[in-house]
Amino acid sequence: MSVIVPTLNEADRIESTLLSLLGGADPIEVIVADGGSTDDTAPRVLATMPTATVLDAPRGRARQMNAGAAHASGEILLFLHADTRLPGGALADIRTAMSDSATAGGCFRTTFDDTRSAWMKLWQARMWMRWHRFAFGDRGLFMRRSVFDAVGGFPDQPIFEDLDMVRAIRQHGRFHFLDTAVVTSARRYQRHGALRQQLRNVALWLGWSVGISPTRLKRFYPDSRAERG
Repeated sequence: MSVIVPTLNEADRIESTLLSLLGGADPIEVIVADGGSTDDTAPRVLATMPTATVLDAPRGRARQMNAGAAHASGEILLFLHADTRLPGGALADIRTAMSDSATAGGCFRTTFDDTRSAWMKLWQARMWMRWHRFAFGDRGLFMRRSVFDAVGGFPDQPIFEDLDMVRAIRQHGRFHFLDTAVVTSARRYQRHGALRQQLRNVALWLGWSVGISPTRLKRFYPDSRAERG
């Protein structure tokens, strides 16, 4: 299994993400695809996991994940956001799911690291739905390498590359929803307000659902340096 982690200025979070990969019985390959960090992301990666490969990649999550996959040797690819932590036994769960030859890929359920707001609890409940249209990238997408190659990797677009990838994966086999949950950062909701961010997410998702170009939608989903990667 190869784990690809796209990063950009994630020095404060990358350690906990990498540590969540440790403890499995079988060896894994970890590739951190960095989009040009100006902080200590790369040194922190190597200090936490000396066996990891830090790869300089073109900025943009889809481009970084594709660059990481191009250097990966595993038969199973797991794409893990730099602010998302795996639960215990996650890698074994992936291997079990992929032992079924009919399974092309899958993802975890999602919890957030801050659910003090009732709106965040509601949003978290949505992320437990077994629906491919809610299989966002922060749910820890995994797939067979053969499927990744067959679909041509993640589409080169600034937003919803994850949902378009899941749609493509489903053309090659079953999409498996694991019962275990990753823990992902609520920082965007904290920064913009939980309700405001959720309404924005819903509006953008509806736009994607009716076929509006991700390039047009991205204008309404601004990044900050702390949120990229």
